[in-house]
Amino acid sequence: MAHKVTLTGKPVSELRSKETYYTFDMEESGSPAAPKGLPSSSTITYTVFINQKQLKKVGLTEENIQMQKVMVQGEPTLDISVDDCPGEIGVICFQVSIIPEKQKKKESDVVEKEPEKKEPETEEKPKGPEGTEDFISLKQIQVPETFLQTRPNPVKTQKVIDYVKENGCLDEPITINRETKVLTDGYRRYIVAEKLEMKTVPVTYQK
Repeated sequence: MAHKVTLTGKPVSELRSKETYYTFDMEESGSPAAPKGLPSSSTITYTVFINQKQLKKVGLTEENIQMQKVMVQGEPTLDISVDDCPGEIGVICFQVSIIPEKQKKKESDVVEKEPEKKEPETEEKPKGPEGTEDFISLKQIQVPETFLQTRPNPVKTQKVIDYVKENGCLDEPITINRETKVLTDGYRRYIVAEKLEMKTVPVTYQK
């Protein structure tokens, strides 16, 4: 079975034109919670190989590529020269999409709603999915190595991302051990929360 890789974020380089394709670089940070006794992962730079048709389909150009947050799905490759692949790992792009960013509120709207700033905080907990027992900081959750070695299906992951953007919360709570805070189920939802920079997540405790 071919290896798969999914990258998200804003490109960290300009769009480089080659003879029959284009390239650009993206970075992925390592997991913030490495198993006890093991070194933390470092940031890896990926060089994405993409053709003109793929760029045109999503509207990416030399002028806007570094301003867009994108999701790249493809296969890793190590068989490309350093001249064409400055990143540690090359990625052959099979699918690319732009991730819409949340619109910033107008200053006038912020001023009008300023007295109600505390209300969203008190409404966060009731907005959790069914089965939620608690809300904790995402940084508190410890992810076992067995989960870190897997990559959830990107299509299903995107569905969870879309659900969060539409409903404002995860579709199900993340299951953790009450004492150790080690994740036991819901790794896909953990990844989504990490990608969407959710500081607090709903959890249920392992029975």
